Amino acid sequence: MDDKRRQHIEPASKRPHERPLGAVEMMYSAAEIGARVGALAADIADAMGPDIMVVAVLKGGFVFTADLLRALHHHGVHPRIDFMTLSSYGTGTESSGEVVITRDITDDVRGAKILLIDDILESGRTLAFARALLQERGAEMVRLCVLLDKPEKRKTDLNADYVGFSIGDAFVVGYGLDYAHYYRELPFIGTISTD
Repeated sequence: MDDKRRQHIEPASKRPHERPLGAVEMMYSAAEIGARVGALAADIADAMGPDIMVVAVLKGGFVFTADLLRALHHHGVHPRIDFMTLSSYGTGTESSGEVVITRDITDDVRGAKILLIDDILESGRTLAFARALLQERGAEMVRLCVLLDKPEKRKTDLNADYVGFSIGDAFVVGYGLDYAHYYRELPFIGTISTD
């Protein structure tokens, strides 16, 4: 393991809303993420063509979505973009199992080729819910793209069409992923202990 992977980001000094826990250990660097996002964009452009609709799941997917959209542009893709917020976590680290829409999309999806983007695929319940909802509303197709996949956590038979990285059962933060609403700003993906 090189020195960069061993680096730790120490928590900020005490403040009124001090972020929880301690050090974050890097799993994927900003450069590794950038290269993988570029490769995903090429695959998506080849398979789906230039006229797609992107539906990003917030909040965790916003950084990944922004970078992927810019990469798709370089491959000639010109998407419509909308957002939805689905929750099954709250501020904890374990899914409650119940998916709730807290912000719905506003665009009509009838006849659209949709790329549904999220930060992480674990149990599969949230993305299965979102995909079924978009299909019920008349989407022509719904393909799933996730930054991270945790196959051993799956509770459904759902699989993503496009995966950035497949990982084990570590709790990860950074690049849009959070713990209790902190750490999203980190430019890399890292592991953090929640014990």
